Amino acid sequence: MRTILAVLLLGALTTAQISPAATTGTSAGTTPSAITDLVIPAGTKVPVALKHAISTKGTREGDGVYAETTFPVVANGRVLIPAGTYVQGRVSHIERGGHIKGRAEVLMHFTTLIYPSGYTVLLPGAVENAPGVDKTSVKDEEGTIRSDSQKGQKIGTVASSAGTGAVVGGLSSGGKGALIGAGVGGAVGTAIALLTRGNDVKLDAGTTLEIVIQREVALDASRVPATTRSSGTPE
Repeated sequence: MRTILAVLLLGALTTAQISPAATTGTSAGTTPSAITDLVIPAGTKVPVALKHAISTKGTREGDGVYAETTFPVVANGRVLIPAGTYVQGRVSHIERGGHIKGRAEVLMHFTTLIYPSGYTVLLPGAVENAPGVDKTSVKDEEGTIRSDSQKGQKIGTVASSAGTGAVVGGLSSGGKGALIGAGVGGAVGTAIALLTRGNDVKLDAGTTLEIVIQREVALDASRVPATTRSSGTPE
C-alpha cells in the first residue's frame, strides 16, 4: 500500500513540473512571429522620383531603372516604406514613335526595395501614374507610359505649308498660280509630316512617378523603422 501511494505521489509531482515548462515554451514560440509579421498590402501607392533619365530615344529594353521614395508610406500608424528608400527596376519594353502611326511607349517594372539600413525586399511594382511627365498618359494596367497623339500637329503642318504655297503662287501667277502653289505646298507639308517621328517619351532625372505594389509583400518588422516624423514636429 505504501509503495502504491509513493508511486502516485511521484507521478503527480512530475506532471506539475512538466506543465508550466510546456506552457512557457508555447508562449515563447508564438511571440516572435507576432512581432515580425508586417505586410505591404497589394494596391499600396508609392511616390518616387527617378535618379536618372529615361528616353525612348536613348534607353534600351533591359536597362535598369533607379528611383527613390519621396514620402513615407504608413499604415495603421506604422511605417512600411520610409522616405529615401531606393526602388530598383527594369525597362521591359520601349518603342519610338512611328513616322506615320504608332506612338512612343515606355514600360517599366519595379522589382526591389532597398531600405536606408540596407534591408532589401523583392516586390512586384508598376507605374500607376506619371504626373511629372509632359504630353504623356499611362495607357494600361501594366503601367505603359505613352506619348500623346500628334495627329493634330501633323495636319497643322500640311495646312500651314499649303497656305504658304498658295500665297507664293498667288503673288507670282495670280489665281491659277495660287492653286498650283497650294498643291505644291500641301505636298511638301505632307512629306514633312511623314518624315517626322512622333514625340519621344522623355523622363528626366527627378521626374515624379507613382508606382503601385501589385501583390502584398511581407516585411521583417525588426528591420523597418517603427516611427516617422509627424508633420507637426518642429525641425
